[in-house]
Amino acid sequence: MIRKLGQPGDLGWVVQSHAETYAAEYGWGFAYETLIAQIVAAYATEHDDRREAAWIAEVDGERVGSIFCVRRPDEATAKLRLLLLTPAARGRGLGAELVDTCLAFAREAGYKRMVLWTNAPLVAARHIYLARGFRLTSSETHDSWGDPVVGQNYELDL
Repeated sequence: MIRKLGQPGDLGWVVQSHAETYAAEYGWGFAYETLIAQIVAAYATEHDDRREAAWIAEVDGERVGSIFCVRRPDEATAKLRLLLLTPAARGRGLGAELVDTCLAFAREAGYKRMVLWTNAPLVAARHIYLARGFRLTSSETHDSWGDPVVGQNYELDL
């Protein structure tokens, strides 16, 4: 089930699940958790309900995934952020459902384009993005969380 973010504990769960999942899978540590906490805090304190939204995926009443749609300074562009599925929830189509929910919201909110930033090791997420027509616009190696990794920017006309 996909529901709007807004229950007590949702924000903290997003930060904790990202930090724990990516630390276990890729070794991304405290600097990565800090980035996620900053994104979540900005959403919690500054979002506009008409132009931004976030969702939680649940299985049997347990949180297992997230995604956010936030505005960019350019009023025509939305940004997809914080897509995550916990390892136990993968392979059920929930990632695709989260992305589709986010895209539908962006279209309804009047955005003309959606962008996202991801990292090359996140193959399953990239597959979902490409299947929906996102195109790679740039990539650059960074070492923000330890070992070098290729960050990738994607975009989709809505």
